[in-house]
Order: sequence, then structure tokens, then C-alpha cells
Amino acid sequence: QVRLVESGGGSVQAGGSLMLSCAWSGYQSSGACMAWFRQPLGKEREVVAILYADSDITFYHNSVKGRFTISRDISKNTLYLQMNSLKPEDTAMYYCAADPSAPRGACGAFGYWGQGTQVTVSS
Repeated sequence: QVRLVESGGGSVQAGGSLMLSCAWSGYQSSGACMAWFRQPLGKEREVVAILYADSDITFYHNSVKGRFTISRDISKNTLYLQMNSLKPEDTAMYYCAADPSAPRGACGAFGYWGQGTQVTVSS
């Protein structure tokens, strides 16, 4: 059974940093495409960063390029999102997601999601 559990959210002032973690279980992580999404209150969910299956290929939303870094530690079964220089517009519920069956270097539909962790950035 695939399970994703996020942690690390919280409240910070603008310019601060947070690191989100997503612990997974139930699949071979190196072969999975994994991603972070966020959903501000009252808005649609958007992709923040993607780490493609069995590779180091990444994608970032334009608004977080140069500030956020996605990574994973296979030995710890954990996906990370390092967030620096946070802005009030980064305030949202953050979710990790996985596509365990993605081909190498690719990503398909995210069929598995965590419960989310709230990030609040004050000005």
C-alpha cells in the first residue's frame, strides 16, 4: 500500500526558510516520479517542483526557481523541498505526490497524494 506523509510546514516571516519532508512507503522510490504541489486558500492546486523517475531531472514552477530545491534520499524513503527566501505568496497547503509507475526520466499521472502540510509566510 502506497503511503505519503508530509511534515515540516509552519509559519515563518518573509525571507525565511523551511524544509518540507515527505516520507513514503509501499513502492520503489528510485523508479517513481515525485512532486510537490501547493494550493493557496481559495485557489487551484499548482505544481511547485517535480523530480522525474529514476533520474536527477527536475522541473520548477517559475515563481520558485532559484529559491526552492526538490531532492530525495532513497535510503530514508524521503522526498524533500527546501524552501528559501520565502514570500507571502508562497503561503499554501503543500502536498507531495507520486507516480510509482512512471518510465525513467518521465512522469505520468500522480495517483498517490499525502495529506498536506501548511506553510504560512508573513510579511
